[in-house]
Amino acid sequence: MLSIDIQKKLKSYMLDVQLQIDGEIAVLFGPSGAGKTTILNCIAGLNQPDAGQITLNGRQLYHGKAKHVPTPKRRIGYLFQDYALFPHMTVKKNIRYGGRDERLLSRLVNMIGIDHLLDNYPHQISGGEKQRVALIRALMTKPEALLLDEPFSSLDYDTKLACQHELQQLHESWNIPIILVTHDKEEAEKLGDQLLKIDNGKRVI
Repeated sequence: MLSIDIQKKLKSYMLDVQLQIDGEIAVLFGPSGAGKTTILNCIAGLNQPDAGQITLNGRQLYHGKAKHVPTPKRRIGYLFQDYALFPHMTVKKNIRYGGRDERLLSRLVNMIGIDHLLDNYPHQISGGEKQRVALIRALMTKPEALLLDEPFSSLDYDTKLACQHELQQLHESWNIPIILVTHDKEEAEKLGDQLLKIDNGKRVI
């Protein structure tokens, strides 16, 4: 269970959201600049709220002015919009940056079907392949929750459908809270167990 109740003053509005996500896919959708990525960054510990609390499976990650849990210890996987792969590392080394459990690496690589890419560099693979590599790297941390920031926005239609299907299969296997940010309402309705519209830093009912 991931529970979020946070407030943060931003440039043009106050971010003020309360969310509860169990072992399901929750989709944050809404206009650009609504605060969706800021919510993910606060959960991951990349930004700090001004007030509130964030808990994951009973662990307090953030609580007001108390000392917060640093990002590497939060057990949260994060797939960034630009995938953030290291250009000087092979696919296999990029994946191992997330963790060095070789059995898990083999399982994920086979499940996602990128075993033939392990010796390639990021500039040698397609956008859809980069997305898959970044997802495996995030899962190599053995996360208790997974954050996805518009992971399919730069993919062509067929690749997007394939990656959406892979995400659904992974979720069935891992059964952890997943928060996915998108602008695409059709994608939100397809993937989301919870649909959470965010506008001006607040959840719109």
